[in-house]
Amino acid sequence: MKHTLLSLCWLFAFPVFGAELVFDFTKTPLHETPAGFHSTVSGEGNPGRWQVIEDEIPPAIPNLTANAPVAKTAVLAQLARTFVDEHYPILVYTNEVFGDFTFTTRLKCVAGVLEQMAGIVFRYQDERNYYYVRASAKGNTLRFFKVVDGQRSAPIGPEMEIPSGVWHELSVQCRGNQINVFFNGQQAIPTMSDTSFIAGRVGFWTKSDSVSHFTSARISYSPRVPFIKTLLGQMHERYPRVLGMKVYARSPQDAAVRVVASTNEAEVGDPGGKVENEIFTTDTPYFGRLRTGAVVVTLPLHDRNGDVMAALRVEMRSFPGQTENNAIARAQPIATDMQRQMAGKRDLF
Repeated sequence: MKHTLLSLCWLFAFPVFGAELVFDFTKTPLHETPAGFHSTVSGEGNPGRWQVIEDEIPPAIPNLTANAPVAKTAVLAQLARTFVDEHYPILVYTNEVFGDFTFTTRLKCVAGVLEQMAGIVFRYQDERNYYYVRASAKGNTLRFFKVVDGQRSAPIGPEMEIPSGVWHELSVQCRGNQINVFFNGQQAIPTMSDTSFIAGRVGFWTKSDSVSHFTSARISYSPRVPFIKTLLGQMHERYPRVLGMKVYARSPQDAAVRVVASTNEAEVGDPGGKVENEIFTTDTPYFGRLRTGAVVVTLPLHDRNGDVMAALRVEMRSFPGQTENNAIARAQPIATDMQRQMAGKRDLF
């Protein structure tokens, strides 16, 4: 596919993060989906059937007695069996968006005729934009993929023996634009560098008719600054001809339109003017010229329901023949890029 990773190199540094979240499936009644998760599907077909069931989990430290019984405990399972190739059930954790983190789980490929796969998604934006790593017991491969606008990248990862019916540990570490993948405690793929998604949600992944189990899932992470601040900085780097940008919004505690992110940090909290306020009712771009000769375009930012959630002001250098239409055309891709990476108003604060 056309989307490729920027670079690969070996890197073994493992960062220390400031917070940890443990997904304790024993708190969920059997045959129910854990709270805080949303079942969806990428590709064709219907969402999977994600339930908590009981399964045997050998202890991390083997018993001294070889024949000692193994206790059953609650695990997460994907139980639907859909015989469609381009069918990827996903269970996404919706309560938090993560930037830098290490996400670890034990997984087991249990059954499947077409496929026996289990994996995790991360920096997930929606069903058409995310990263994932998956293990295949039938194919004996560990693979990383990037999905952008529904298009899957070429696979990256090794061939290795991955027995079905056996618990394995899969871990993904993200720090900035670097991605590391560990399998059973060993780095399995050279460090990858990619800037498609700087933050997103995490979750669990399967394919086709795979029946897969997950347990001991946890994520350690760096508590984030508001996502919009990080995103605006990324946009400024991606569009170097832009002189400056600001995002205006109404916070849940304040009805006034104010700057919530700016390439000039000193402007955060400043009140919006007439144009920024009108954006929320007119849903229409505005164009203006500054005394410095630069041009300004202010555009609405929409949530996934199409409602205006913020106003984006973009200041750009002008050029001979600069018109309102081509100025808006220069600024619109920035707004589109930002909207694609934002989940909604919660990313503004």
